Amino acid sequence: MEALFLAVSATFIVSLVSFAGALTLSLRRELVDRALKGLVSFASGALIGVAFFDLMPEALDDLGKDMFAPVLLGIIVFFLVERFLHWHHHHSGHKKRQSECAPVAYLNLVGDSVHNFIDGMLIAASFITSPALGVIATIAVMLHEIPQEIGDFGILLYAGMKPRRALAFNFLSALTAVAGALVPFIIPAVGAAAPFLIAFTAGSFLYIAVADLIPELHKETNVTRSLWHVSLFLAGIALMRVLQPA
Repeated sequence: MEALFLAVSATFIVSLVSFAGALTLSLRRELVDRALKGLVSFASGALIGVAFFDLMPEALDDLGKDMFAPVLLGIIVFFLVERFLHWHHHHSGHKKRQSECAPVAYLNLVGDSVHNFIDGMLIAASFITSPALGVIATIAVMLHEIPQEIGDFGILLYAGMKPRRALAFNFLSALTAVAGALVPFIIPAVGAAAPFLIAFTAGSFLYIAVADLIPELHKETNVTRSLWHVSLFLAGIALMRVLQPA
């Protein structure tokens, strides 16, 4: 029971990291609007960094070469889902930017929810092993989530969501970590599916970054801002690498 209490408490605290995006609300609205492309740049790099430096190596350890099948499945599934969302918004008469960008917001929320759910399972497994290991895992996940949650918030804003609505959706997505923490205690055998879910999430993050976010950055024609966006993109990748345990 102690491990269950610690795991649920830790994952709820980690979920609060989703409000890190609120830091951007202290800026003036025009500054936020100008910063959105920068947040998208950083988010695309962070998603790629998470996939290559965290999720895929972890899945490779458990699945070997079979890891590539669920990665590819994640790309295919998110492509098909986005096709459906684009069709739906095209026929619903939304404003142009919302019609074009809303699908990536929904895709990012789904992908992030799966990622958070897995993080919750991993944190719970760590607390089951030992409280000290659980605390270390929780701190590592929090450090890992802060830059990613800021980037996720930027994606939702760029898609046309109001700031409060974006924060609410981001928090609901983060709360799936709490649900994930309950799974090892309710269904211990489900842990066997974790490597598959990790690889699937890696594929979904790669699709979102490469198919949706990076093309948005190519629309920038100003050389100075383009170089700034490239720097933020590389910073997102580098930070995800640095935050990985040795």
